[in-house]
Amino acid sequence: MLEEGKIFIGASRNPDDSINKPEYLDLKFGNRHGLVTGATGTGKTVTLQVLAEGFSKAGVPVFAADIKGDLSGIGAKGEAKDFLTKRAEQIGFADYGFDQFPVIFWDLFGEKGHRVRTTIAEMGPLLLARLMDASEPQEGVINIAFKIADQAGLPLLDLKDFSSLLNYMGENASELSSQFGLISKASIGSIQRALLVLEQQGAEHFFGEPALKITDIMRTSTNGYGQISVLAADKLMMNPRLYSTFLLWLLSELFEELPEVGDPDKPKLVFFFDEAHLLFNDAPRVLTERVEQVVRLIRSKGVGVYFVTQNPLDVPETVLAQLGNRVQHALRAYSPREQKAVRTAADTFRPNPAFDCATVITNLGTGEALVSTLETKGAPSIVERTLIRPPSGRVGPVTEAERRQIMDRSPVLGIYDEDVDRDSAFEMLAARARKAAEAEAAKRAQEEAEAQQTSAGTASGWTLPGFGSDDEQPSRSQSRGRSSGYQRETVVEAAMKSVARTVATQVGRALVRGILGSLKR
Repeated sequence: MLEEGKIFIGASRNPDDSINKPEYLDLKFGNRHGLVTGATGTGKTVTLQVLAEGFSKAGVPVFAADIKGDLSGIGAKGEAKDFLTKRAEQIGFADYGFDQFPVIFWDLFGEKGHRVRTTIAEMGPLLLARLMDASEPQEGVINIAFKIADQAGLPLLDLKDFSSLLNYMGENASELSSQFGLISKASIGSIQRALLVLEQQGAEHFFGEPALKITDIMRTSTNGYGQISVLAADKLMMNPRLYSTFLLWLLSELFEELPEVGDPDKPKLVFFFDEAHLLFNDAPRVLTERVEQVVRLIRSKGVGVYFVTQNPLDVPETVLAQLGNRVQHALRAYSPREQKAVRTAADTFRPNPAFDCATVITNLGTGEALVSTLETKGAPSIVERTLIRPPSGRVGPVTEAERRQIMDRSPVLGIYDEDVDRDSAFEMLAARARKAAEAEAAKRAQEEAEAQQTSAGTASGWTLPGFGSDDEQPSRSQSRGRSSGYQRETVVEAAMKSVARTVATQVGRALVRGILGSLKR
């Protein structure tokens, strides 16, 4: 039943329960996205594992979140158990065997996997505003903050950087408002309180350096298998907004960084978005539209996105229309909304004259699903009632000792495990404040003529308060070209200016923000 260029999903059944034919997902359509839905306990996690194993065996890297811890077993060799061998015999799977797959464990908190981080700048204003549940005026202030950081060469790496920038904006609100629009101190205060909440919820672990490199979740192992990146999300799910925003950020990074490849023979990466309803719950319309746009366009970059959720109604219709491969496990129809979900799920399939989809969906057993995948010329296949094949990896979690062994031989060992806190907005603004205080003290001792001469020689163009043209000293660019008027500086001042020039130059090189507001490098 194993065929080259295809993933074996299971075997479909006839109305009399006899085996009909094997069901496959064609790798060349793997980047056409997919949907796995079903009520709790119907077998969605095992289906996810089967698909992840199939992609990995074909040399396709996989990224998936492990909500309950069960998916971690994919990193250990499977074991012969009665229910597994029975299912293999039931579907005529004579080639069934056990295997171990290359896994990289990730964890925002660094407890069950390698640390995974991004920077405030890479997150972007739109996703940061969603993470903070910001109001429209607060989102406007966040956008202004990013604009100021870009123009002033202030790297925003972690929460303390963003907090320092907000303090600077509050202290100079009147002057900045004339350049960027109204900056309300009340809005700044609300954002700072939201930052405090995020910090208490553990978001401080997510922001910082070294930031995750997309290439590290797109690796293949020495035996040609695609590496399976498993995100430990059991603790992360305590903050659903952080979980969904993180995965959306990762999806946007893939969209921004990967080149166009058209329709490859197999995907470059497959991304499983478990508990997908969290992404769309209470999401503003603009965010939903941008998610739809990313899902629609990322296909041409060789990335397949598979949403895993309980109810097909959890996914907006505009996104649902982009999902070509469908696996529908059992749904319950106890409430009007659940009855509507059953009808919606049934209507999205290409009908099979042998049975009524809406009736079958409510009667499916555990490990059984309605399956429709894209076939010749990209048309959806006729839906089939399918028994899902047993996975080759372990069904169930790995032990802590096994997890540690896998991490100790990980290809990213030592790259992300330690924090790096380089000079950024927090240090630069603190240094600027110290210099401003020193300059103010020196200014009172200077003669009036010197103060007027300095002011007359630096007045040109618009500036940010405390940056570029000011009364106490020339800007960095002016000081380099007019060194004869420069006063003796201390070793600390010289070092801080050197760091500021280096960081500002690196950060200020053509900063472009992508479709979801993150930096496009």
